[in-house]
Amino acid sequence: MNAPSLTHVSVFGLGKLGACIAASLAKRGFAVVGVDIDPAKVEAINRGLPPVDEPLLAETIVSGRNHLRASLDPHDALNTQATFFIPPSPSLPDGSFSNEFLLKAMQPLARVLREANKRDHLFVISSTTTPGAIDSVLIPMLERETGWKLNEGFRLCYNPEFIALGNVVRGLLEPDLVLIGESDRIGGQLLEDLYRRYNTNQPRIARMSIASAELTKISVNSFITMKISFTNQLRMIAERIPGADIHDILDAIGADSRIGGKYLKSGTSFGGPCFPRDNRLVAYTARRIGVAAPLAEATDSVNELTKNALFEQVQFIAQPGDTVVVLGLSYKPDTYITEESAGLHLAQSLARAGCRVLVHDYCAHPENSPSLHQFEFLGDPAKLASRGDIRVAVICTPWRQYGTLHFHPSTRIISPWKF
Repeated sequence: MNAPSLTHVSVFGLGKLGACIAASLAKRGFAVVGVDIDPAKVEAINRGLPPVDEPLLAETIVSGRNHLRASLDPHDALNTQATFFIPPSPSLPDGSFSNEFLLKAMQPLARVLREANKRDHLFVISSTTTPGAIDSVLIPMLERETGWKLNEGFRLCYNPEFIALGNVVRGLLEPDLVLIGESDRIGGQLLEDLYRRYNTNQPRIARMSIASAELTKISVNSFITMKISFTNQLRMIAERIPGADIHDILDAIGADSRIGGKYLKSGTSFGGPCFPRDNRLVAYTARRIGVAAPLAEATDSVNELTKNALFEQVQFIAQPGDTVVVLGLSYKPDTYITEESAGLHLAQSLARAGCRVLVHDYCAHPENSPSLHQFEFLGDPAKLASRGDIRVAVICTPWRQYGTLHFHPSTRIISPWKF
């Protein structure tokens, strides 16, 4: 059977990733309908404006505006051939990921397709899932709601993205890897063909079973975080050995082609919405099937140790009542996300210890990160050179601007970064 190429697609969930997928697909010439339950996001896209703050998104929406519209009504996706689902998949206390929002996003379209008797739709799940969840939870729900069997009335692919906030649009268009977990060869080929026309480079397209793809997705991030934790472990060792320079050490290690230099840079703990929880999901998945995952567990333990070690390093210098400035609250540059960031953890810990905490970030502020309301914000970091009242300044996020700052001679500076 030769299915027609995908030209009309819909995207359910217009958050940071979904809005970028919809806009970049439209820019590349696909007819795109974005669907979301938030009227503000739908209105923004229909006005040609970005519904979320992400570099290059505004320009991308403008470039593809003739091919992009948004709606609150899942019926508007009826005339598309494939739908990308990108709602949140929050972590549960045991480390697994919730299916709640995926179920709520997919059920309405399944019912619409059944009412219209429109078969052969391709469901594409882009949200990260717990390995086994698609086969055991999501596909059975689709079969119940549509009344059809998988690969007979509809097809499904698992297609998570490997992107970094602050670089989502470029990451979508120029990926290293496109991962496709397919329910059958036809669905997988349809999605591969779409990516051949969508991507501006020629990435590796890896097609496999859905279960394999679910495990692949979280294993990539688990490996990266293991590399970061190794780097932080080595840095903490080098700091205790007179004459050892962690930057020289890591530059040499990274020159070995078996290791490579990516993510082998001195820094703080890893954070954000993906790295910590994907690694924990690997550990959960192993526990669920009775297999030990000591590397994943150690990676998480070292990351927590790194956070605590930074706090102890500052606490050794600053006494209760002293003023400490924390530079960088986002978990990485070019985003305002503070989830599990080193800077937020340090600021909170110092405040609890009785220090006066000043904070600064070039993107994160109380309006977009409500957890920051508790802190006193530093206006212009260039004025730190004249602030003799600041006992310690800690650079937690490697914004390049911090590398050019000057500090008062009495201020102790803590920075693991090489600018």
